[in-house]
Amino acid sequence: MDDDGWLSPAQQRAWRHWVALGTALPARLTRQLHEESGLSLADYDVLVALSEAPDARLRVGDLAAAAGWERSRLSHHLRRMGGRDLVAREECADDGRGAWAVLTPTGRDALDRAAPGHVRSVRELVFADLDEAELAVLERVLRGVLERTRG
Repeated sequence: MDDDGWLSPAQQRAWRHWVALGTALPARLTRQLHEESGLSLADYDVLVALSEAPDARLRVGDLAAAAGWERSRLSHHLRRMGGRDLVAREECADDGRGAWAVLTPTGRDALDRAAPGHVRSVRELVFADLDEAELAVLERVLRGVLERTRG
């Protein structure tokens, strides 16, 4: 690979598609979620993470790390979600410094209502034209970029 300070033409084209996708895909998924369920993509991501956790609860710090968010951003978002009764915040009995984010029954219902439409959109927008071999390549490429990004 040449390191002349510039991307090759093929790298430049791929990079520009990647950057455009980083804006277009979340916007489209957010619009679909909001129109069909009143949730944002951020709401959905938090609800999914909590739904997959033991007892539908995660330490706020662990949830922030899993989401790739700053803890303060997540705290503000959880407060807004709590105002809609989607999540609850509970103090950790064994650690006065920490708190749990907990999926509420209302949050579970919202996720259950939103998931089918969200999955449909993801299939249509991302996976519709991929065969199994292309899907395997996409997964490998994305995993590699993610691993390098996380260090």
